[in-house]
Amino acid sequence: MKRLFSFMAAGTIAMTMFTPPAFAAENSTISKQEQQKMINVAHRGASGHAPENTMAAFQKGFEMKADYIEIDVQMTEDGELIIIHDTTVDRTTNGTGQVSDFTLEEIRQLDAGSWFSEEYAGEKIPTFEEVLDAFRGKAGILIELKAPELYPGMEEKVAEALKERNMDQTNNGKIIIQSFNHESMKKSKELLPQIPHGVLAGVTWADVTDEQLAEFATYADYFNPNMNIVTEELVDRVHEVDMEIYPYTSRSQEEANRLFAMNVDGIITDYTEHVYYHPVKNN
Repeated sequence: MKRLFSFMAAGTIAMTMFTPPAFAAENSTISKQEQQKMINVAHRGASGHAPENTMAAFQKGFEMKADYIEIDVQMTEDGELIIIHDTTVDRTTNGTGQVSDFTLEEIRQLDAGSWFSEEYAGEKIPTFEEVLDAFRGKAGILIELKAPELYPGMEEKVAEALKERNMDQTNNGKIIIQSFNHESMKKSKELLPQIPHGVLAGVTWADVTDEQLAEFATYADYFNPNMNIVTEELVDRVHEVDMEIYPYTSRSQEEANRLFAMNVDGIITDYTEHVYYHPVKNN
């Protein structure tokens, strides 16, 4: 099993340092041994607490001791890598239009924080390089290539940015690359053979076969599905082909507990505090 032992050790230290007040009273029912096994991924940063895919959200995720921050990479009209989830800027900025129609200079003029709260007015859409430089060595980074079919050459640009920073050298648990576009992951794995890769799977993959999982395992280390299709049987089958499973996206304590009970390896969540506390398992 491809376990990230060294990074999980860091997560162990983090979990003992952070005690969210809302759950402190319940801590007597928690198994610390079980807490320490769960990889905590801050979805688009700590997006339950700050505007998603901004430096503020990533910093919040880091401060809350997430093992990874998850980021969505796209490209501007002039070929620069930026961090935003939707293929339009409409939902999370004060602009309108396709991401690919903006130059980097234009997209940096947008306000990516006011939609969340006035506290974050003026937050900018960050570049991929900014996030790498700010958080390498501090937290793991789960990089999602968002709609790479719209951005020819994205895989090469991501690989180049990582190589320039010597972040492609070892499979040390600090970087994972994933996408819903599985062909893109094959290409990325060829460019970055030492970096773990993952395939994202929506609800249409509820009936994924053993043969499909075995095929994914030839180039991916993770099968990361929509949490609504996760069952104990699926988790077992993913583990049988030597992959790990990080379901997305947990937004409540109950959802986190349900995933934890099914023996997943990590949880992608908007609320990182939910992943630290779980009922003791029966097994």
